[in-house]
Amino acid sequence: MSKIPQYRHELKYYINQGAYTFLSKKLSLTMEQDKYARKNGGEYLIRSLYLDDMDDSAFREKLDGIDNRDKFRIRIYNMSDAAIKLECKHKEGGYIKKTSLALSREEYERLRKGDYTFLLHRPEPFARRMFAEFATKPLRPCVIVDYMREAYTFPVQDVRVTFDKDVRTGYRSTDLFNAHIPTYRVIDDYDMVLEVKFNQYLPTYIRSLLQLDAHVRSAVSKYCLCRKFEL
Repeated sequence: MSKIPQYRHELKYYINQGAYTFLSKKLSLTMEQDKYARKNGGEYLIRSLYLDDMDDSAFREKLDGIDNRDKFRIRIYNMSDAAIKLECKHKEGGYIKKTSLALSREEYERLRKGDYTFLLHRPEPFARRMFAEFATKPLRPCVIVDYMREAYTFPVQDVRVTFDKDVRTGYRSTDLFNAHIPTYRVIDDYDMVLEVKFNQYLPTYIRSLLQLDAHVRSAVSKYCLCRKFEL
């Protein structure tokens, strides 16, 4: 049975290499790495193919600071087709909710060719919602976003702390499974993005551990960074 998505808090910060080294060492001693990190020596590649409509609504709504908005993407890990996810990340004020649908490689290839009719035959309500999104907007592939992720989890309030390193855009390419497309780094002044997600509240222990007041909070969007690079 799939997990029902819920609204969560999401805090984002730009941090430098020195802050990362300090925090990563502390977290490795006190929190568990997530399943992908445990399987891949501590970090793993995330590649996302973001989708937008012909008006670039998701991109422009983010730039305009619209409170309630959606981002759509197809995500893979370590260039493998073992886990392909079609996702909607919904932001409402200070909260986010992520809904996912697992795709087979065949289903992904059909989407890539513009055939989304199979979504009508999937049992999940989110599949039917995505059919409507593809049919009415329509959604199209826009940009590839790559980064290396180091992730830690804490059971109380389902805390998740991630370091997203070496954020890159697959410049002018939307070929998700092509490991040889040229990519370009999009963050120059800072080394990486720290993200902290949790349910109702961030446990005091974790807040103290992360020393969040010492970091610069930001509304950074990896999708927008990569789209801006191409404009």
